[in-house]
Amino acid sequence: MSWADDTGLVELPSGVRVRGRRLGAPASPADRAVVLGSGPLPPWPARRVRWPDFGVPSDPADVLAALIEALDRARAGERVEVACRGGVGRTGTALAALAVLDGVPADDAVRWIRERYSPRAVETPWQRRWLRTLGPADRRHTG
Repeated sequence: MSWADDTGLVELPSGVRVRGRRLGAPASPADRAVVLGSGPLPPWPARRVRWPDFGVPSDPADVLAALIEALDRARAGERVEVACRGGVGRTGTALAALAVLDGVPADDAVRWIRERYSPRAVETPWQRRWLRTLGPADRRHTG
């Protein structure tokens, strides 16, 4: 399926496109959302994961499972989004994590997502450190 518009879309190295956005912002429908932390759920199927504002995932294994599922769904042609209350820090970090799972080296993920999504993506040093914990072992579970 295709998106109604390109707002917030990030094309991963494999060509798969995933949307990042701020919860509550007007948006064309998605097939599935990963909602990072609190905030309103979209009117389409969503999985909420615990992720405090300006922080890292409260349950990294749950977040990684949600992101792997999202990437698999996007690869299967579904319109997938990740979103948080502000749409920048957690959303940018999750999009960077998806890029790592799709082949971007973890050390390059922050620069990569800031060039493609938002120059403010991945707001904190601990979010940058969390991204570096992702690696080849995590990629084995995708695809």
